[in-house]
Amino acid sequence: MNRMVFSAVLVAALLLSGCGTSPPDHSSRYTIDQDRAPEGNFDVSGLADATPRYEPPRSAGNMSTYTVWGKSYNVLGSNENYVKRGTASWYGEKFHGHKTSNGETFDMYAMSAAHKSLRIPSYARVTNLDNGRSVVVRVNDRGPFHGDRLIDLSYAAAKKLGYLGSGTARVEVAAITVRPDGSMTLAGRPFGEQPSPVSGGESAGENRALFVQLGSFSQRHPAQTLLDRARRLVEAPMRVREVVTASGRFHRVQAGPFNSEGEALEAQTSLQAQGFDDSILLTDNR
Repeated sequence: MNRMVFSAVLVAALLLSGCGTSPPDHSSRYTIDQDRAPEGNFDVSGLADATPRYEPPRSAGNMSTYTVWGKSYNVLGSNENYVKRGTASWYGEKFHGHKTSNGETFDMYAMSAAHKSLRIPSYARVTNLDNGRSVVVRVNDRGPFHGDRLIDLSYAAAKKLGYLGSGTARVEVAAITVRPDGSMTLAGRPFGEQPSPVSGGESAGENRALFVQLGSFSQRHPAQTLLDRARRLVEAPMRVREVVTASGRFHRVQAGPFNSEGEALEAQTSLQAQGFDDSILLTDNR
């Protein structure tokens, strides 16, 4: 596996002990020398995203400044307004069952992640800029500490984002902040930009149409990239629709319009066969 990140578990020992120097060698804790994916084919098609909820602030894993291998890192005072693009890697079987930086147990089958500066535990939406897929993860660990890596996703989250084989991906990380009253923001904006899915028996109204949505982006470029890729693989009418919502401006990559639910479902099946696994069927204005 092409993953060259240091152990997030070592960082847990560093942060929980309050040590400000390079962590000692804990390699004897692991029965696996090199990280890897588990054997077998773990099906993530039915795996739900992490569900953001309010969690009271904790001290574990949130030292304002910490040092790993001679380099200092700062933990944010607040995750509000955080959005950044960079490289995502992943970690799996070597660390499965060991402690994370806030004292929890790492589960490679859960939708979780490690980040160097976001307060933990917290939540973030991670979007693969190469294929348009997005997941919501719970950030409960520190890392990755290799090069310019931005975030380290669990094995399951990386597989759902579609970059398990390549080892890394270009991503956008947007923090989800949950307040005590349950209200949420995504990178500082009200969170809730979700297209309305089509119910089983709903049909298109007189001024409504059916679309298969492949992805939704805050920037035009990744949306256009996904559109061009889809057009090369599938013969169907497609568009990038720009919409402005309470959560901001979004560029939605959609196939359609389709005149019936059966026609839309057939197109969705064809798209999924070409690797567009996270498409959704929705109604939209023409």
